[in-house]
Amino acid sequence: MPLITEPNLPAPDAFYETLIDIHSGLTDEQSAELNAALILLLANHLGDMDIIREALLLARRSVVPD
Repeated sequence: MPLITEPNLPAPDAFYETLIDIHSGLTDEQSAELNAALILLLANHLGDMDIIREALLLARRSVVPD
């Protein structure tokens, strides 16, 4: 299955609100650790290294264009 890059969340605003809320009260370091833990959990859930690699590359390109 290819990486889905089109909007796919049934309630994107609810996701965003939950993501922001989960970071409430955390230091910058704790927020970074939470993000890393979330990435590892979701990567494990996906379980497909090709999809994970593609997602990582697209995420990096969104921050540092080629």
